Amino acid sequence: MHRVVLSLTAAAATVVAAATTLHGQAPDAPGGIRGRVLLGAPAAAHAYRATLVDPPSPQADTAPEPPRAVVYLEVAPQLAFEDVRPGRARLDQRGERFVPHVLAIRAGTTVDFPNNDRTYHNVFSLSKARRFDLGRYSAGESRAVRFDRPGIGRVFCDIHSHMNAFILVFSHPYFAVTDADGRFDLGRVPPGEYRLAIWHEGTVRETRTVRVRPAATTAVEVDLR
Repeated sequence: MHRVVLSLTAAAATVVAAATTLHGQAPDAPGGIRGRVLLGAPAAAHAYRATLVDPPSPQADTAPEPPRAVVYLEVAPQLAFEDVRPGRARLDQRGERFVPHVLAIRAGTTVDFPNNDRTYHNVFSLSKARRFDLGRYSAGESRAVRFDRPGIGRVFCDIHSHMNAFILVFSHPYFAVTDADGRFDLGRVPPGEYRLAIWHEGTVRETRTVRVRPAATTAVEVDLR
């Protein structure tokens, strides 16, 4: 098992960069970080697994989900922790999988766990970020959990042992989950120097030092294959 090394709280580290205002002078225009993370083929464990209890329907999505990485600033600008508003996200149960397999949210977000299968599910987590057990519920039902503490939540189903997912909870908004092509875009980042972390399947696989310049986009490409 990989050791998870993930710094998600502001209190755990010193601020590296921040947009500042001196004697009424406006801060520099924000920039951005954009790029691509190259990953291998999706793990077999994420593909649909048919069972005798719940055979796949003709409409079932049996294709494996593309692998995802989460890219984020290890330490965010000080202003990033202002104006935190409650949000809403969704972690579906479909084809005896959690969809998406990787969900990244900001602290204070409520996650809905709808059951769109034809069997019962029992979603639970023993993680420090948020410990919960939703109990058994049937198709068409949905239950919700609010995540208030930054950290990593590993989510499972007590009925289907092959089902698993990650929920990464951040105290700031400077994070992104890569798309199907491995691309990501962190926008409106104040100018400065940052440590960019690339997380995949339970661990930080690589970190990069990046410099964001005013009104400019910094390009980053990472090969984790």
